[in-house]
Amino acid sequence: MEKPDMIIEVGNARWEVALYENPSARALRAALPQTISMDRWGDEFYGRLPARLPDHDEQRDLYEIGEVAFWQPGNAFCIFFGPTPASHGNEPRMASPGVPLGKIVKGDPLMFKNLGLSIGKVSLLPAHEGC
Repeated sequence: MEKPDMIIEVGNARWEVALYENPSARALRAALPQTISMDRWGDEFYGRLPARLPDHDEQRDLYEIGEVAFWQPGNAFCIFFGPTPASHGNEPRMASPGVPLGKIVKGDPLMFKNLGLSIGKVSLLPAHEGC
Protein backbone atom coordinates (compact mmCIF):
# COMPACT_ATOMS: atom_id res chain seq x y z
CA MET A 1 0.00 0.00 0.00
CA GLU A 2 1.20 3.50 -0.80
CA LYS A 3 2.10 5.71 2.15
CA PRO A 4 -0.71 8.20 2.91
CA ASP A 5 0.07 11.93 2.95
CA MET A 6 -3.38 13.21 3.82
CA ILE A 7 -6.50 12.17 5.75
CA ILE A 8 -10.03 13.14 4.65
CA GLU A 9 -12.41 13.16 7.64
CA VAL A 10 -16.18 13.51 7.51
CA GLY A 11 -17.66 12.95 10.96
CA ASN A 12 -16.35 9.56 12.12
CA ALA A 13 -15.50 8.41 8.58
CA ARG A 14 -11.94 8.73 7.28
CA TRP A 15 -10.04 8.04 4.12
CA GLU A 16 -6.26 8.02 3.67
CA VAL A 17 -4.89 9.63 0.51
CA ALA A 18 -1.49 9.19 -1.14
CA LEU A 19 -0.74 12.46 -2.92
CA TYR A 20 0.97 12.47 -6.31
CA GLU A 21 4.34 14.15 -6.89
CA ASN A 22 3.43 17.41 -8.62
CA PRO A 23 3.54 21.10 -7.59
CA SER A 24 -0.22 21.26 -6.93
CA ALA A 25 -0.17 18.23 -4.61
CA ARG A 26 2.92 19.58 -2.81
CA ALA A 27 1.17 22.95 -2.33
CA LEU A 28 -1.92 21.22 -0.92
CA ARG A 29 0.25 19.14 1.45
CA ALA A 30 2.00 22.32 2.65
CA ALA A 31 -1.37 24.05 3.24
CA LEU A 32 -2.79 21.31 5.50
CA PRO A 33 -4.78 21.20 7.72
CA GLN A 34 -7.87 22.73 6.11
CA THR A 35 -11.61 22.48 6.69
CA ILE A 36 -13.95 22.97 3.74
CA SER A 37 -17.62 22.50 2.86
CA MET A 38 -18.40 20.29 -0.12
CA ASP A 39 -21.30 19.94 -2.54
CA ARG A 40 -22.15 17.00 -4.76
CA TRP A 41 -22.14 16.86 -8.58
CA GLY A 42 -23.19 13.36 -9.56
CA ASP A 43 -20.71 11.07 -7.81
CA GLU A 44 -18.16 13.79 -7.15
CA PHE A 45 -17.84 16.00 -4.09
CA TYR A 46 -16.18 19.37 -4.63
CA GLY A 47 -15.33 22.19 -2.27
CA ARG A 48 -13.66 25.56 -2.58
CA LEU A 49 -10.15 25.73 -1.13
CA PRO A 50 -9.20 28.81 0.92
CA ALA A 51 -6.00 29.38 -1.10
CA ARG A 52 -5.19 28.80 -4.77
CA LEU A 53 -3.05 25.86 -5.83
CA PRO A 54 -0.71 25.93 -8.83
CA ASP A 55 -2.56 24.73 -11.92
CA HIS A 56 0.24 24.46 -14.47
CA ASP A 57 0.60 20.70 -13.89
CA GLU A 58 -0.62 18.10 -16.36
CA GLN A 59 -4.42 18.27 -16.53
CA ARG A 60 -7.06 15.75 -17.53
CA ASP A 61 -10.81 15.36 -17.31
CA LEU A 62 -11.03 11.56 -16.87
CA TYR A 63 -10.41 10.12 -13.38
CA GLU A 64 -10.60 6.84 -11.50
CA ILE A 65 -12.90 6.13 -8.57
CA GLY A 66 -11.02 7.18 -5.45
CA GLU A 67 -8.89 9.86 -7.10
CA VAL A 68 -8.81 13.43 -5.81
CA ALA A 69 -8.09 16.47 -7.98
CA PHE A 70 -7.93 20.26 -8.21
CA TRP A 71 -10.37 22.05 -10.52
CA GLN A 72 -8.96 25.51 -11.24
CA PRO A 73 -12.11 27.32 -12.50
CA GLY A 74 -13.79 26.82 -9.11
CA ASN A 75 -10.58 26.65 -7.03
CA ALA A 76 -12.05 23.34 -5.91
CA PHE A 77 -10.78 20.17 -4.26
CA CYS A 78 -12.65 17.22 -5.83
CA ILE A 79 -13.24 13.64 -4.69
CA PHE A 80 -14.40 11.12 -7.32
CA PHE A 81 -16.51 8.08 -6.39
CA GLY A 82 -18.49 7.39 -9.59
CA PRO A 83 -19.88 9.02 -12.73
CA THR A 84 -20.68 12.72 -12.98
CA PRO A 85 -23.10 14.53 -15.32
CA ALA A 86 -20.13 14.96 -17.72
CA SER A 87 -19.42 11.19 -17.87
CA HIS A 88 -19.96 9.16 -21.04
CA GLY A 89 -20.45 5.95 -19.04
CA ASN A 90 -19.51 4.90 -15.52
CA GLU A 91 -16.19 6.77 -15.42
CA PRO A 92 -15.69 9.85 -13.23
CA ARG A 93 -15.23 12.90 -15.46
CA MET A 94 -14.72 16.60 -14.69
CA ALA A 95 -16.65 19.28 -16.56
CA SER A 96 -13.27 20.55 -17.82
CA PRO A 97 -9.72 19.32 -17.18
CA GLY A 98 -8.20 19.57 -13.72
CA VAL A 99 -5.00 18.59 -11.95
CA PRO A 100 -4.80 15.08 -10.44
CA LEU A 101 -3.70 15.36 -6.78
CA GLY A 102 -3.75 11.81 -5.43
CA LYS A 103 -5.71 8.66 -4.73
CA ILE A 104 -7.51 7.16 -1.74
CA VAL A 105 -5.38 4.23 -0.51
CA LYS A 106 -7.32 3.31 2.63
CA GLY A 107 -11.09 3.53 3.09
CA ASP A 108 -13.78 2.75 0.54
CA PRO A 109 -14.41 5.74 -1.77
CA LEU A 110 -17.88 4.33 -2.56
CA MET A 111 -18.90 5.27 1.01
CA PHE A 112 -19.12 8.89 -0.21
CA LYS A 113 -22.34 7.80 -1.99
CA ASN A 114 -24.02 7.64 1.45
CA LEU A 115 -23.23 11.24 2.44
CA GLY A 116 -26.11 13.07 0.73
CA LEU A 117 -25.96 16.21 -1.42
CA SER A 118 -23.57 18.27 0.67
CA ILE A 119 -21.10 17.96 3.52
CA GLY A 120 -20.85 20.85 5.95
CA LYS A 121 -17.41 20.02 7.32
CA VAL A 122 -14.63 18.09 5.60
CA SER A 123 -11.25 18.05 7.34
CA LEU A 124 -8.13 17.64 5.21
CA LEU A 125 -5.34 16.69 7.61
CA PRO A 126 -1.68 15.74 7.26
CA ALA A 127 -1.41 11.95 7.59
CA HIS A 128 0.93 12.17 10.59
CA GLU A 129 -1.76 14.05 12.58
CA GLY A 130 -4.44 11.48 11.82
CA CYS A 131 -2.43 8.28 12.37
